[in-house]
Amino acid sequence: MRRTALALALLLLPAALPAQEPVDTAAVRRIREAAYSGQVMEIASWLTDVYGPRLTGSPISKQAGDWATKKLTEWGLTNARLEPWGEFGRGWTNERTMVQVTAPIPFPVVAYPAAWTPGTNGLVSGKAVAVTIDSAADFARYRGRLRGAIVLAGAPREVPAAWEPLARRLTDPELAKMAAAPAAAQAQQGPQNMEQMRARMQAQQAFNTQRSQFFREEGVAAILQPARGDGGNVFVGGGGSRDPRYPSALPVLAVAIEHYGRIWRTLEKGIEVTMDLDVRNTFHDQDLTTFNVLAEIPGTSMADEVVMLGAHFDSWHGGTGATDNAAGSAVMMEAVRILKALNLPLQRTVRIALWTGEEQGLLGSRAWVRNTYGTRDSLRPAAAKFSGYFNVDNGTGAIRGVYLQGNSNIAPVFDAWIKPFADKGVKTITLQNTGGTDHLAFDAAGLPGFQFIQDPVEYSTRTHHASMDTWERLQPDDMKLNAAVVAAFVYLAANRPELLPRKGGLTP
Repeated sequence: MRRTALALALLLLPAALPAQEPVDTAAVRRIREAAYSGQVMEIASWLTDVYGPRLTGSPISKQAGDWATKKLTEWGLTNARLEPWGEFGRGWTNERTMVQVTAPIPFPVVAYPAAWTPGTNGLVSGKAVAVTIDSAADFARYRGRLRGAIVLAGAPREVPAAWEPLARRLTDPELAKMAAAPAAAQAQQGPQNMEQMRARMQAQQAFNTQRSQFFREEGVAAILQPARGDGGNVFVGGGGSRDPRYPSALPVLAVAIEHYGRIWRTLEKGIEVTMDLDVRNTFHDQDLTTFNVLAEIPGTSMADEVVMLGAHFDSWHGGTGATDNAAGSAVMMEAVRILKALNLPLQRTVRIALWTGEEQGLLGSRAWVRNTYGTRDSLRPAAAKFSGYFNVDNGTGAIRGVYLQGNSNIAPVFDAWIKPFADKGVKTITLQNTGGTDHLAFDAAGLPGFQFIQDPVEYSTRTHHASMDTWERLQPDDMKLNAAVVAAFVYLAANRPELLPRKGGLTP
């Protein structure tokens, strides 16, 4: 059954019914055929196996960008480029990590350094010390005891069995609930609540700085933290500053919970644990600016109007950034490759954008939207020629529909566009918002920006920011479907007589 809720349908019924949204089913059929015999998995292999991970500001990120612009040019896109968007800060690369318990029973430890933390400056040997510091009052208990120590910072968490499947698809009831849901109201925080939240965050940040300073003054050799994840999988992110004006923190490593717990419990029994660490991290200060990857397929009769598709190009460093987000980048590159290979007519210009700095707060996309189109309160003339932006960044899972970001005006358009993919389970449109990725940069400026609904697969349970986020976790049939859906949406948007409708009756 169609999953467009009755409540949503009623919102779309003015006094006179609008004309049916046209869909070029013949072109969509060709796009589907091309996607299922396409190159999306090979593109993803280059982005992961050869050019992964792609931490923003790292040399590998630049190499990946150069490769992407070369491929886009080979496929016939124009003006493929690395476009600077502003200052990001220091780059960082991990070149070596060796962590070993040497006594009482030797064993190798699975661990990954936190980004933007220094290395050990060679092999370091020391005693492991379990430390629990929850407030400044706890400093006295450890003062004078930590010189040369390898500190375990906090007790390990419990690790329950995985009673639920690690991978799953969205169910029909879940999709029906999404379709029936109203647009989520933007949470409103009163001045008092916002001030309290800000005060708590500032207090926590101040304490974290104080604790780090204490560890430095005490001469700690390195800090180990219990990582999220289990089964040897380590979820890791940042731990130091990208700002070259601030001193480097101590070496910080996220440790597989099973190994961390073993060390902690051994120490609790009063048994001495000694360890060796050799971590080599390099900061890159030569150029503090970074880039987005952009390229175009020029339009014909409406070439001054633009349809965009994109995904974030950067990743964290534990794995090779496969599901987050080589998957989205490969899908977008494959979508434009298909459009060029089929030589489909495009009245509007199609622009692909692969963003960096997303993991640090949508930095690349926000800067680009601000520089190109302005802000919601001060849009530039170019915004009147912008149709819409389509984003993929929820892993490898199959597209099941579209989040409308509260834009009821566009519901009949997308409802018509997904019908050719109903046989693949693409049936749902929802007024709901979804966050955490680059379509929000456009939405915040009042421009149409959309993220697709995707099956979770293993995204939250196994791969998101994880050391095992590698090519093997990508699902080929899902990736091919996603490339077909995105290419079809872009094709239909590029040839639609009007620009995509905006929220609340706003017109370009």
